[in-house]
Amino acid sequence: MFEGFTEEIVDGAGARIFLRRAGPPDAPALLLLHGYPQTSAMWHLVAPSLARRFQVVCPDLRGYGRSEKPPSDAQHLTYSKRAMADDMVAVMAALGHPTFFVGAHDRGARVAQRMGLDHAERVAALALLDIAPTREMYANTTAAFAEAYWHWFFLIQKAPLPETLIGKDPEAFWKLKCFNQAGGTNPFADEALAEYLECFADPAAIHATCEDYRAARTIDIVHDDEDGDAGLRVPTLILWGRDGVVERCFDALALWRLRAEEVQGEALPGGHYLAEETPKEIIARFEAFFSEQLQKKGAAA
Repeated sequence: MFEGFTEEIVDGAGARIFLRRAGPPDAPALLLLHGYPQTSAMWHLVAPSLARRFQVVCPDLRGYGRSEKPPSDAQHLTYSKRAMADDMVAVMAALGHPTFFVGAHDRGARVAQRMGLDHAERVAALALLDIAPTREMYANTTAAFAEAYWHWFFLIQKAPLPETLIGKDPEAFWKLKCFNQAGGTNPFADEALAEYLECFADPAAIHATCEDYRAARTIDIVHDDEDGDAGLRVPTLILWGRDGVVERCFDALALWRLRAEEVQGEALPGGHYLAEETPKEIIARFEAFFSEQLQKKGAAA
């Protein structure tokens, strides 16, 4: 995977971040963020093609993969999307990218949303895969959503309940959650799956990723509420799976139009893991959207 990419560790805002990167040195930067319970390996079918036109950076979020897993706190601030977004801004600055595009999936897309709110001057545009806004998803919870996204309500339970149960057989839990979310199939390449399972077997990763969800239910919503009527001010593309839970349980575009000033999007063939199920579609959509933003910027200059 990731032929031609370098691997390194870079200081974030409060955690050391593992990343893969490649691309022409004079090209615009593109940060790709993964979801739960995966790593940057989820971009292995997408990143090499995008690296022909962009400087692509694929990090593991704090608490995930080979990135640092700092101790959490009673308010779950350590794993708030604000803290995780601050990591990414610090990493991109350290790599020499004062502004950059972001493509993100699942939990990474929630980090990207917060980054676009807190660091709008750094984020040139966002492309988010298969999410609606966290606060609105909780507020509009139905029995159908709770049944399909049972892990949302399991992982937020007080420690060490989910950690203990997951820790008994991390591989079985990972496959149960992810294969179920892929319609009972396995859309993952062998090498990527091996990385996911190896990294998730670490008890520190299990705890940190539970904290990610606990933060989403608590401090992240506090931060959202503190924004008031302020929404994303950066151009935003929303793509979700036509066969997935977001399509079935939410009006994703309508919810995003409550939270973003300039948003477009549509459902694509596939389920939750679009970058691994339909990578050619994601490559094409990302290239078209980010290139359009570059053209607009050039025309305005």
